Amino acid sequence: MGAQQSCEEGKSQIAEPEACDQMYESLARLHSNYYKHKYPRPRDTSFSGLSVEEYKLILSTDTLEEFKEMNKGMWKKLQEKFAPRNTEEKQKAWARSLSRPHT
Repeated sequence: MGAQQSCEEGKSQIAEPEACDQMYESLARLHSNYYKHKYPRPRDTSFSGLSVEEYKLILSTDTLEEFKEMNKGMWKKLQEKFAPRNTEEKQKAWARSLSRPHT
């Protein structure tokens, strides 16, 4: 199957088959990692210098949850620790706070 065949598939023909061929060849090069093999990197790193494995570790769900937990203040941790667990307990706690006289 040539590049021209792929451009002519379907019910309508492309007005500029040469432009279509160039686009198809360009997409084929990208898909086959032509440029990755033509210009290999000495090391797989990023701007920050971290490796792919380090990024996967940092961006894992468990690690992100640990960061969230570390960033919470003491007051927020205490609120969560003593907060009612189910809906019924929440409703009772809410009713108690409303029934208390404000002085």
